[in-house]
Amino acid sequence: MREVNIGPSAEFEDPGRKLIGFEKFEVAVFKLGGEFYAYLNHCPHMGGPACQGKIIAKVEEVIAEDRTSKGMAFSKTKMHVVCPWHGFEFDIRTGVHPGNPRARLRKIKVAVADGDVIITVPDQREHVPVVSETDISVSPGRA
Repeated sequence: MREVNIGPSAEFEDPGRKLIGFEKFEVAVFKLGGEFYAYLNHCPHMGGPACQGKIIAKVEEVIAEDRTSKGMAFSKTKMHVVCPWHGFEFDIRTGVHPGNPRARLRKIKVAVADGDVIITVPDQREHVPVVSETDISVSPGRA
């Protein structure tokens, strides 16, 4: 593993992201609420560039006191990134798909040191394991 300085934390918008390309993979670093989160830019669904999609608030159903639906609304606290290939959404803070916790982005260690954002990535010769679609599928009777 190696540490890579990707620049001053002040250069990130909030919310915002920066994509960093390496020889065999890409990493996305997000800033949200003053905190940093980093993931391999690889969707577990079909390998798309999950972190390059739109950043949107999670859509949640609003439930009335009588337990009936009042419709849908954007979350005031949860933000998602949407894979541009097939619309899989991932919580930016956790990397987890909201409907299937087995579907998740691979976390990359990120820290801020002396005002700079530092990520820890595999060496070029290391294999970068990713989650495949078969790893996230829920078979009948295993929900």
